Amino acid sequence: MITGELKSQVDKIWEAFWTGGISNPLSVIEQFTYLLFIRRLDERQLLEEKKANTVGIPIQNSIFTTAQKELRWSSFKNKDPESMFEVFTKPSIDGMTVFDHMKQVGDSAGVFAEFMSKATFIISTPRLLDQVVQLIDKIDMKDRDTKGDLYEYMLSKIASAGTNGQFRTPRHIIKMMVDMTQPKKDDVICDPSSGTAGFLVAAGEYFRDNHQELFLDKSFRDHFNNEMFNGVEIDDTMIRIGAMNLQLHGIENPNLIKNDALSESAAAIRNQYSLILANPPFKGSLDYDGVENSILKVVKSKKTELLFLGLMLRMLKTGGRAAVIVPDGVLFGSSNAHKQIRKELIEKHKLDAVVSMPSGVFKPYAGVSTAVLFFTKTGTGGTDTVWFYDMTADGYSLDDKRNEIKDNDIPDLLKRYHNLAAETNRSRTDKSFLVPFDEIKDNDWDFSINRYKEIIYEEIEYAAPSDIIGEIEVLDQERNQALAALKKMLG
Repeated sequence: MITGELKSQVDKIWEAFWTGGISNPLSVIEQFTYLLFIRRLDERQLLEEKKANTVGIPIQNSIFTTAQKELRWSSFKNKDPESMFEVFTKPSIDGMTVFDHMKQVGDSAGVFAEFMSKATFIISTPRLLDQVVQLIDKIDMKDRDTKGDLYEYMLSKIASAGTNGQFRTPRHIIKMMVDMTQPKKDDVICDPSSGTAGFLVAAGEYFRDNHQELFLDKSFRDHFNNEMFNGVEIDDTMIRIGAMNLQLHGIENPNLIKNDALSESAAAIRNQYSLILANPPFKGSLDYDGVENSILKVVKSKKTELLFLGLMLRMLKTGGRAAVIVPDGVLFGSSNAHKQIRKELIEKHKLDAVVSMPSGVFKPYAGVSTAVLFFTKTGTGGTDTVWFYDMTADGYSLDDKRNEIKDNDIPDLLKRYHNLAAETNRSRTDKSFLVPFDEIKDNDWDFSINRYKEIIYEEIEYAAPSDIIGEIEVLDQERNQALAALKKMLG
């Protein structure tokens, strides 16, 4: 949870960028990310130096040479604004600037360094650079939770859709999906449209919150830091932001792939993951020749929301699970492609649950109605019943303000999902209930809850027409009497 002090510090950094001429939220976050990374490089070097001094051996993993001292955060932060700006903009030490050094660090700085080739330094004045560096330097970032909270709050300031139609998935919805899937210690988790890596971060936090004891096991720590978390993202800015987000949340070496997950070039990614968590792009459209052929065999469509479902089936191992946000149209769309993917999920695999969410969940970014599909890849079917839940409140107002409120279905949803045996006798008028496979098949593979939910209408008794007419006549008579009295008073 972000504290008032930390929130105030981030607000000041944001305001400094804004008044300094950098007003695009993604640009602010990216420049902020670079500076955090530069500070982190120096902190890692200081840690290596401390280790070396303690045991009396040379530094094992040096990020900076002795000659590169002026490129380190602990050095340039003490310079005057003009001198600091020069070490960022004029190659000097080993023919590099601070920014050049950051871009070429390589594997020693973790996965983030792999995606720095197209990074651009756009802070244009010494005053702004000095102001932001001094503000960042004041933040105590020794604690992993503080680092993560700081970055999450920064990401929350993205107030518009961003590039390529991307928008931020609410963190409490991500947490709900993670809590429903309950990641296992040996899971290999992927988000094929990872963006800022919110789903991967939340999965990591799930283990820290619920299974802290696992981190005592070296084999689990190695798996957690090097194999468990995987993402695919096409946008350069997003993959850099996502990499930093993961590292600030204590995930040292996530496997992030710069690629279009739907393309032929990503065809090798198949049968690799045991859990997929995602909110893939909605309303996109691709030509058939831009989509990998095995996906088109599962769902012949140009719509990205359908293609990503086919992609996930290809990427999952047999027995692998998925939780994915989809627009409502996926649930009941009447095109051949819509029916094809729904039939595929429920007939050839195991559709576990459909959670219908209120349309205000993604405000102020979008007002689209959405649902979450939970399914397991089997290749042999296995769907006996499907659990439906009608979420009408998520703990926040469903307007653009999204203020916190008392009404929240998520605790009830989690409790019921993890005890489906108690759901067998639920009425179709309840918030949740089970629907048998055959009924869904008979309804043309429709996954919308309204197809199966029963609504009880209260009977309202109205007066007989003759009684209503009589009342109107009485009122009319009283009105005429009042008019006559008024005329008499006026002479």
